[in-house]
Amino acid sequence: MSGPEWPELDWAAWHDTANHLHLITQIVGKVRLALTPWLNHSWHVALYVTPNGLTTSPMPAGPGRTLQIDLNLSTSRLIVATSDGEHRMIPVGARSIADLYAAVTAMLDELGIAATVSGTPSEIPDALPFSDDTRKRPWDAEAVRRFHRALVTVDGVFKQFRTGFLGKASPVHFFWGSMDLTATRFSGRVAPKQPGGMPGLPDAVTCEAYSHEEASIGFWPGSDTYPHAAFYAYAYPSPKGYAAAKAEPAEAAWNAEMGEFLLPYEAVRTATDPEAALLAFCQSTYDAAADLADWDRASLECPLGRPRVPRVVEQQQQQQQ
Repeated sequence: MSGPEWPELDWAAWHDTANHLHLITQIVGKVRLALTPWLNHSWHVALYVTPNGLTTSPMPAGPGRTLQIDLNLSTSRLIVATSDGEHRMIPVGARSIADLYAAVTAMLDELGIAATVSGTPSEIPDALPFSDDTRKRPWDAEAVRRFHRALVTVDGVFKQFRTGFLGKASPVHFFWGSMDLTATRFSGRVAPKQPGGMPGLPDAVTCEAYSHEEASIGFWPGSDTYPHAAFYAYAYPSPKGYAAAKAEPAEAAWNAEMGEFLLPYEAVRTATDPEAALLAFCQSTYDAAADLADWDRASLECPLGRPRVPRVVEQQQQQQQ
């Protein structure tokens, strides 16, 4: 059965803190957006899971200089470091978003980092600008640590799944716009133009993100409109018959309103083998997308990787080389 690596995530019990955390990740992510050159599918803005929380990874901060911001979810702090030896610490926790935003922008000015950081949250309908969000928000530190433990575990399973693909694929990364951990595989073909229309997201960004045919998996803690932690899977464009495909495990089901397969986190957490249940969801939804869209699976796939065991290259491939 699940252990501490699969903690309970009850949206109703921590939604105020979760919404607060979401906005904190947005402020950090918007610093990365301001400093990092555009990378296909907006991969340049994502954060990455660490043993302590989430990180921007090194960002350009002037000639020969980099900046990294770590959101430490164990100690409720932003840890800031530059490649020339500067260090700063900003507490998060129970405070207003306006106060945190002001502290982050002041810190950038103090470090001499020129960054035009957007002051408006993304992908959140009717959200206040950061500087206007003056209400002191709660902070349930233990709930945040539980979410982090779940992120660490899911990150590991998604990375294991990632090893079974030879084609173009994203890193496993955290998108702060929608507060989800995700990974995407690509067929190699250009996709029909995405029509846009997503709240709080420019159409140009959406169209670029979905420029190529893909199959994605992800995990998010829930929201006020969907108050359940869940795993998701979707394909773009969604091939004919995808919604009727069989997904595993049995608790996975197509959600017509969201246009994707959903698997309750609780079903995975309480499974006899949670990692196997999640891998089955990843594999079965990908199988359906790839088969129905006629991906070149023989060229794109390989067995899951193992530590210190090189991937076997077939004799025919060796002869072609």
